[in-house]
Amino acid sequence: MKKFFVIAVLAVASLAAYAQPRAIGVRLGYGAEVSYEHQLGQNMISLEVGVPGFALLEAACTYDWIDPFGATVPWNEKGEWHWYMGVGGAFQTTWTNPGLGFVGVAGRFGIEYDFWFPLQLSIDFRPTLGAAFGYGGGVAFGYDLYAGGLGLGIRYKF
Repeated sequence: MKKFFVIAVLAVASLAAYAQPRAIGVRLGYGAEVSYEHQLGQNMISLEVGVPGFALLEAACTYDWIDPFGATVPWNEKGEWHWYMGVGGAFQTTWTNPGLGFVGVAGRFGIEYDFWFPLQLSIDFRPTLGAAFGYGGGVAFGYDLYAGGLGLGIRYKF
């Protein structure tokens, strides 16, 4: 568990070394998450660490394509609208028993509005499909539509 967080911190630190647009904030839904986005060319990497349902500890990282297939949102008044979709990984564990957990593939689909000042609002859906471990000594296949689920993101762009 500690190794996972060390690897996640090192990944974020290596991404922050590039001088490209970034955003940090919160993602609220079924719980709360700290959210970090780093733009790579036209696309972005998103990293969230949070407490879904305020009962678990979760981390998710996805690579998201911005305006995939060349399709843009046509109504850009002062700011900019973008939609995105992506794929990555997710990990969950409990507070009381770190031996219980869930590891899986996370998807993401959402839309965001970048204001003309450094604020970004987004709404997205992030389901997870993978394996639960430690429950009854075995591994079970499953999905989680709630922990990542539907979320409202509020981020400061820098």
